[in-house]
Amino acid sequence: MSPSHERPPFTADERTALVGWLDLQRSIVRWKCQGLSDEDAHRAVLPSSPLMTMAGVVSHLRWTEQMWFEVLFLGGPADGPQFLEDPEDADMRVEGIPLDRLLKEYEQQCAVSNEIFAAHSLDEVGRHPDYRSAAANLRWMVIHMIEETARHAGHLDAIRELLDGETGYY
Repeated sequence: MSPSHERPPFTADERTALVGWLDLQRSIVRWKCQGLSDEDAHRAVLPSSPLMTMAGVVSHLRWTEQMWFEVLFLGGPADGPQFLEDPEDADMRVEGIPLDRLLKEYEQQCAVSNEIFAAHSLDEVGRHPDYRSAAANLRWMVIHMIEETARHAGHLDAIRELLDGETGYY
C-alpha cells in the first residue's frame, strides 16, 4: 500500500500549507523507494552522475534538512557530511548503507524538522554566525526545502523508471 499523498487544504493557513506541501513531497520520496532492493537503490543509471542513486538522493535530502534547520536556522554544529574538508557530494556517498536505514534516518530527520517548524515563528531568522544563508527566515527555508525535495522527487521518479520501469505521479 502506498503512503497517503494528501495535499494541504485549499484554505489552509500559511504554516499548515507550507508543512503540508513539504510533507507531500517527502511522502513521494518514500513512495518512490518502495519495493526497491538495496542493489537497485545503490545502482547508478545516469552516466554523468554516478552518485545520483535512489539511496544517494535519500541521504542527500536527510542531510539537507539537517543543514537548513538544525545548523543554519538553530545555529547547531556544522557536523554533517556536507561540512567535511572535501564535501563534494559527501552526503550522497552511501555505499554499503541499506536503503531501509537511509529512509528511517530521513524520516527521523523530517520529524526533527517538523518539531523545529512548530516551535518557531516563520519570521524568525537563522542563527548560525558563519553562514550567509542563515540570514534567511524560517519561511524562506521551508519554501526552499519544498523546492529541494520536489526537485529530487522528480529525480527519483526518473531514476526509478530507468531502474525497473515503475512509474506514477501519486
